[in-house]
Amino acid sequence: MDTLNILQASNQANWDYDDEADILYLSVGKPRPAVGVDIGDGVVLRYDEANREVVGLTVIGLRAKLAKAA
Repeated sequence: MDTLNILQASNQANWDYDDEADILYLSVGKPRPAVGVDIGDGVVLRYDEANREVVGLTVIGLRAKLAKAA
């Protein structure tokens, strides 16, 4: 079975929040093209197929999730 590198050898995380759309974008290193996989509850895992590594997450509806957790 092939393995997927998860946050391996990364020393930089970037984020951007779209207030109007209520979406948080998290990237390992500089944002780059990736395949997105919906892993449920409004979270999309982004990974680079060629290098088989996770490159970020997208969180949809962040405000509602934070309010629900409070």
